[in-house]
Amino acid sequence: MSTPASSRLVLASHNAGKLKEMQAMLADLPLQIISAAEAGVGDVPETGLTFVENALIKARAACQASGLPALADDSGLIVDALGGAPGLYSARYAGSPTDDAANNAKLLHDLRDIPAGQRSARFFAVIVLLRHATDPQPLICEGSWEGVILDAPRGSNGFGYNPVFLDPRHGLTAAEMQPALKNTLSHRALALQQLKQRLPALSL
Repeated sequence: MSTPASSRLVLASHNAGKLKEMQAMLADLPLQIISAAEAGVGDVPETGLTFVENALIKARAACQASGLPALADDSGLIVDALGGAPGLYSARYAGSPTDDAANNAKLLHDLRDIPAGQRSARFFAVIVLLRHATDPQPLICEGSWEGVILDAPRGSNGFGYNPVFLDPRHGLTAAEMQPALKNTLSHRALALQQLKQRLPALSL
C-alpha cells in the first residue's frame, strides 16, 4: 500500500551530510521523509537576516514546489571573538561554491592571533516546519551546541566545521565523534528533539 500524501514530509535541503543526519534523527517518526531533490525542489536564495528567516524561506519554497509539508533548517557557527561570524554565512565563509576545507582554513586564519581561552563558539540551528506554504503558525525549534575552536583540524567524520569544533565535555571534536554520540549532542539534534516533542500536537 502506498503511503498517504499527508504523511509525507519534505526536507528542504540539498546538503547531503545534513540530510543524512536529519533523516537518521527523524527515522522513528511515522512519516515518509523525502529529500528536496526527490520532491523536485530547487535551491532558493537565502535572503533573510536571521537563521529563522532563512529557514522559513526554504520551508515555504519547498511547500510551494511540492504541495507537501516541509521541514527546513538554517544553521551556522557563531564565534564570539569574530563578533558572531561566520554566522549566517557559515556555508560560504570562504566564498562560493561551498568548500568545507576552505571555510575551515579561513576560520583558523581569522583566529590565528586569538588565544585558546578566547576561542569560544557555538553551533546554532533553527528548524522550521510549515504544514503548507501559507501556514500562519510555523513550528519553530532551536538548538545550540557550545564549544571552542581549535587551532588545527582533528577527525574525519561529519562535515562543515566539525573538524575544528571541540566539545570540551567529551574532549572530542565533532569530527572525532561517532554519529550516534553526535546525534545526541548537536545543535540540530537538540532542535529536532523539541520538534519531535511538539509534532504530535500538529495535524500534518
